[in-house]
Amino acid sequence: MAAQARATARSGGGRPGEGRTDRRSPVRTRLTGVLLILLSLASVAGCWLVFSRWLPSDGARYQDYRAAEPCSSRAMEQRETDCLSTWRFTVEKTVNETAGKSSTYEAVLTDRDSWRATVSFGDPGPLLERLEPGDRVTATAWRRDIVALGKDGVRQNTSAAPRDELQMNAAVGVLAGLVAAQTLVFGAVRLVRPRHHEPFTWEPYGRRLFFTIIAACFGVGLPAVWTGIPWWSARRR
Repeated sequence: MAAQARATARSGGGRPGEGRTDRRSPVRTRLTGVLLILLSLASVAGCWLVFSRWLPSDGARYQDYRAAEPCSSRAMEQRETDCLSTWRFTVEKTVNETAGKSSTYEAVLTDRDSWRATVSFGDPGPLLERLEPGDRVTATAWRRDIVALGKDGVRQNTSAAPRDELQMNAAVGVLAGLVAAQTLVFGAVRLVRPRHHEPFTWEPYGRRLFFTIIAACFGVGLPAVWTGIPWWSARRR
């Protein structure tokens, strides 16, 4: 009887349960495909938000800032915020720290009415590194944000100042669009061919393609910011 059982197991095509594992494998593969397609839809939504909302909003804000004029006495009385107002403050302290990949560049400002605010900068120069506690500075405000500090003819924009750096917005949008295309293709292949979806796998082609997309987008976006290439030119590249 025992010999007959062993013979039956051998004639069944291998180890017990092996056939059930093969039947479950396409289900898991198709589930992965569905998740990839959902990720693709999320990336498409992100791409749409970048080009329809974020980029136009930042562009309009920068143009409004460039067109802003100094506030008149009437505008100051009416507390208008679309013009450029100037204020005199005292520096309470500064923070100029660079530790590895993180950095903190800040100045704490006060006035006679016990008002106190902290403004941040992207780098220490040319003004922040010269400031000391007790220094009097001229602050430029726009739309309730301090956008620049000045002292003795030296001026430095704060992190709140609008910048013409739409190239990076475009790079992020293109990145989202390309990731959406990759995940859509990889997910669709898994749905159609769950047992034979090579070479649309993470290793090695999926990983290489993903990091190539990231390198290409930021490799074009960052130089475009540094050189001032218009964002639509960076997108076409």
